[in-house]
Amino acid sequence: MDLHSHLVPGVDDGASTVENVLEGIGRMVEHGVDTVVTTPHLEGSLTLLPEAFQRRLETMEASFAEARTAVMEAFPDLVFLRANEVALDHPEPDLSDPRIQLGDGGYLLVEFPRLRVPPGSAAVLKRLVDEGNRMLLAHPERYRLGEGERALRQITRWRETGVPFQVNYGSLVGAYGPEPRRRALWLLRKGWVECLATDFHGRPNLRLYIRDARRQLIPEEVGAEPEPAFWQLLTSTNPRRILGGEEPLPVPPVEIQDGIWQRFTSFFR
Repeated sequence: MDLHSHLVPGVDDGASTVENVLEGIGRMVEHGVDTVVTTPHLEGSLTLLPEAFQRRLETMEASFAEARTAVMEAFPDLVFLRANEVALDHPEPDLSDPRIQLGDGGYLLVEFPRLRVPPGSAAVLKRLVDEGNRMLLAHPERYRLGEGERALRQITRWRETGVPFQVNYGSLVGAYGPEPRRRALWLLRKGWVECLATDFHGRPNLRLYIRDARRQLIPEEVGAEPEPAFWQLLTSTNPRRILGGEEPLPVPPVEIQDGIWQRFTSFFR
């Protein structure tokens, strides 16, 4: 199951055509994905402008409907839904519209805009939580936070708000560079990741990294069956719980045989 992708053609920096969507979905299905919740970008500030917000959602819905018709014809067994990845570009967005939420459960996939973290980001998350919003923070490992302990302190402040974390598969194998990889592995070792997702942007030259991440986390001698409990939690159980409005289950710390994280962990032990 995948809760984060950009497969509504022509509405953001993801897929540009229905053909792109079909190609990407086909690869997801080959990787064993049976449910895709695609999440085009949406500025949180737009929720405060009712007419502009309505126009944007109508545009997204029309494009998604066209893509969904083609996807359902090609992959009739797939569940294909739309939500949004909401950028917290305003400290007080209105997150109440169910059309931007993940399924019927009320969770929202949120991010900080353009991978830049605004001042007081943890306080914004905490206030939104206190107001009753249920959120999943997209790719906390990827934000431009500098290197080393300073970045880990900021991620820890986000964690203290109670918002669960979604890490990208690609981060685990260095697709975004060494620093996001170090942070992603550190988060897994802390038990601070609730789910993994592709964040796939629907272009043929981009990879999904699902199998690459699995090889990174699961030794070859374990084999394909049964999959470790933590992998099931990260890729199936917790995404389904979030989609259904249930709190994700705790994921135990993942012991990763990789020295890349070692110089970071002592700071937070």
